[in-house]
Amino acid sequence: MKAVILAGGLGTRLEPYTTFLPKPMLPLGKKPILEHQIDWIKKNGIKSIVLCVSYLRKTIEDYFEEGKRFGVNIEYATSNKPLATAGQLKTAEDFVDDTFVCMYGDSIFDFSLRNMIKQHVKKKAFVTMSLNEYKTNLPYGVIKTSKTGKVLSWNEKPEIKANVNMGCYVMEPDVLSFIPKNKPYGMDDVIKKVINRKKLVSSFISKKGFIDIGNISSYKKAYQDYVQKLGKI
Repeated sequence: MKAVILAGGLGTRLEPYTTFLPKPMLPLGKKPILEHQIDWIKKNGIKSIVLCVSYLRKTIEDYFEEGKRFGVNIEYATSNKPLATAGQLKTAEDFVDDTFVCMYGDSIFDFSLRNMIKQHVKKKAFVTMSLNEYKTNLPYGVIKTSKTGKVLSWNEKPEIKANVNMGCYVMEPDVLSFIPKNKPYGMDDVIKKVINRKKLVSSFISKKGFIDIGNISSYKKAYQDYVQKLGKI
């Protein structure tokens, strides 16, 4: 089985950090984000990796080369322009011919990918999405009213829960036929299209094991948390 990592985004929400470094190469402790991901993939039994690269791709290619130093085999699928998540995945079409893992290159994962793959196979799913049980508090008082406008209750700063996309998938190779070639295309568009075609999209829910590094504040927090964690080891 192969893992495809989408590592070609511009990282505009992380500027100026991404002016000279692609987002997956930003350091987290002593390693770039992408190396942490490769370590996690290897720990879960996958040693064949495809990196979908574009922006500042030479930085990634020069660091990881063919993957020998990291105990894996790395191939590169390249594009010369931003293609969004699914558009990037399409560039790996010639590299996958069996069930594969696809993941975004700007998150840290620490759940059981092995169990996710087992569930995908058992359910004979077309796509399995990793979901995180996310909790947050609304910063306002929520007022429930009747149809006539009568106030029925006041719930101050309630907690809400939702399952959010972590950006790690197990997919069947035919999913690539749902993606247009050489065109920016979102993963949400692919999943919606797959559902409309009555293919099974399953979910794997985890309450932990996910750090999103999408903007400057989340990157700073992840970096501080990781340094703190290193200090306790």
